[in-house]
Amino acid sequence: MAQGYVHPEAFRDTSWVAAHLKDPSVRVIEVDYNAAAAYNQGHVPGAVLIDYKDLSHPLIRDIVDKDGFEALMRRAGVANDTTVVLYGDTNNQIAAFALWIFKYYGHEDVRLMNGSRRKWVDEGRELGKDVPAYPETKYAVGVINYGVRAYAGEVRAGLGRKGLALVDVRSPAEYTGQLVAPPEFLAEQAQRAGHIPGAVNIPWTQALREDGTFKLPEELTALYGGKGVTPDKGVIVYCRIGERSSHTWFVLRYLLGFPNVRNYDGSWSEWGSMVNMPIER
Repeated sequence: MAQGYVHPEAFRDTSWVAAHLKDPSVRVIEVDYNAAAAYNQGHVPGAVLIDYKDLSHPLIRDIVDKDGFEALMRRAGVANDTTVVLYGDTNNQIAAFALWIFKYYGHEDVRLMNGSRRKWVDEGRELGKDVPAYPETKYAVGVINYGVRAYAGEVRAGLGRKGLALVDVRSPAEYTGQLVAPPEFLAEQAQRAGHIPGAVNIPWTQALREDGTFKLPEELTALYGGKGVTPDKGVIVYCRIGERSSHTWFVLRYLLGFPNVRNYDGSWSEWGSMVNMPIER
């Protein structure tokens, strides 16, 4: 499975996770939108729950701040040298968003479980219902990796630049402006519909097989290269609020090894609501 990926260590198969359930140096974490409901039905034995809300700042629209991230890691029993394996919803959408935040705060040893929760269940693997309790750590963020993130001003300044590829990973209906947001998230929609000028549309799930595992490297290279998204360019990915695009960011940065990929987590809900921002349909 790992052959051909530039950074195969960035993900782990379910068999690896199953073999390391009692490894004290590994912490498995489940994260999802409605994490508590799924988690309480059964989870990877020993997995810690992180609720989606814990990844956001409680007052302003932003990711969890440095102090909040440190507190979250300490409660989860994660030390600075812990190997963290994240998994969650059907296609690891929120788990990938969590991984991007881990990378932003400089935690390098973090991976996705390939195939997400669905693959673990489909394989008939053990599910636990006990809530584990791990000793609190003294986790401390070191150097913040600002280079994984893009802001609206940087995106606008790069419009039309030949060396920059903008990738809109939303559905075609969102990209063309038929939908402002998916029907289940209308409360989080932008004021306008459409896409950032010059962005190409590559829906995030196109990087996955039917079972939710990653496509082969040559398939991924053809998928993105066919739309002009190549490693010689700087790449900025976006979606509606930065979650689906985190998954594409992971694929480009770690599976294909693109050296310069940033996630614009303000995404369309910000861009489509700002005054005097250019929009295409």
